Amino acid sequence: MNRLATDGVIEYGPHAVQTLLAEGRILLVDVREPGEYSMERIPGALLYPLSTFDVEHLPADGRRMVVFHCAVGGRSLTAARLRKAAGQPAAHMAGGITAWKALGLPTVS
Repeated sequence: MNRLATDGVIEYGPHAVQTLLAEGRILLVDVREPGEYSMERIPGALLYPLSTFDVEHLPADGRRMVVFHCAVGGRSLTAARLRKAAGQPAAHMAGGITAWKALGLPTVS
């Protein structure tokens, strides 16, 4: 799944994120809190908690799109909207790590 939301944020499904991550085409950013991240995370995801989020401090990587994810999709959509408001391409993973795990995709515990 890949669709453009009405506010210009790109929304990917977990399978699309897995493919793009494996191809090195995205930078996956987990916006959950450190405790959530330490309990279970998606391999290759970087941690930038929404509670301390500053779009200016995201790693710059012009060749890869930044895709945000969280537990179920709310925080990641907020982060993507903040990035979009800063004039940068914005994407998030619908359903978060919950949808990822429901599809049997790998996590690190």
